Amino acid sequence: MTTLEPSPANHLLRDLRELRARLDRDGFLYLAGLLPGEEIARARRDVLACCRRAGWLRASGDPLHDRADPARACVEPEPAFIAVYREVQTLESFHALAHHPALLALAEAVLGEPALPHPNKIARLQFPRNRAHTTPAHQDYPFIQGAAETYTAWIPLGDVPRELGGLAVDAGTHRGGPYEYHLSLGAGGMAVDPATLPDRWHTTDYRAGDVLLFHSHLVHRALPNLTPDRMRLSVDYRYQARSRPIAASNLLPHTGQITWEEVYRGWRSTELQYYWERWPLAVQPYDTTWFETRDREAFALAERGDPTARPALLRIAQRDPEPAKRARAEHALAALERADKRPAP
Repeated sequence: MTTLEPSPANHLLRDLRELRARLDRDGFLYLAGLLPGEEIARARRDVLACCRRAGWLRASGDPLHDRADPARACVEPEPAFIAVYREVQTLESFHALAHHPALLALAEAVLGEPALPHPNKIARLQFPRNRAHTTPAHQDYPFIQGAAETYTAWIPLGDVPRELGGLAVDAGTHRGGPYEYHLSLGAGGMAVDPATLPDRWHTTDYRAGDVLLFHSHLVHRALPNLTPDRMRLSVDYRYQARSRPIAASNLLPHTGQITWEEVYRGWRSTELQYYWERWPLAVQPYDTTWFETRDREAFALAERGDPTARPALLRIAQRDPEPAKRARAEHALAALERADKRPAP
């Protein structure tokens, strides 16, 4: 994979026509230092505190520094990960950062009308030495749905040099519409075949305060975290026009493993609670057919005893709307667990 340095677009914030032209051409905008460091530090400190309480980090004496224990590595949707992720989802600082005036102004400059920050906000907690579970090449649209003109703001919670596993975007791939997907390890459990993609990848050594904004059809991927003992922490916040349709799942906490009542229980302010209910949104049902290929492949792998199927089966068991399919996934997971415990011949 050849990678190029993205050109900062900060100067285009004074020329919205050129800003939108670049976004239309490349599918992404790189804004260096758009957010103040203290806002990033606040969210980072709170997320790291959740990781420390779970025993994921070794003592460092610095609330902003992390020394991860690779032996504790886990990934979404494993129960050990979800237990920590539920706590992260309750953080007021994590949700409030998405509503920073600089992000809202950027979204509205791109959209040309009032923006809706999606309630469904995502934190990425990537362990070191866990290369197999690096987020693969994919587009956000199959996971977001609703309005195609939805934009993700990827924001590193601290400096993220290449070796820590920053994000790479494939310029121009938003123009081809949705790609074909197959089962994969990594966030989301689905991937685009890299052989079908043009080699126009861009990445950089990200600094705290940087923002990478991209279209829901743009193909992107994470780089592997090659550090010996550091977590890669980042967030995904999504924005669309309030006038456009939104899929119902985007109005729920990410992964659906917690309720809004649980999220808000310890908050100091009510200003951002249920904020989306102020507007008459056009809510659409979520279409699960995007995931049918992934699920078929997961069941086929499970029948062969391949543990690669486990993350996809966990997602089905936790979230699929069909009770029979959830039960089938639970049965397949139990069979894989029994196979793991069998003594070697």
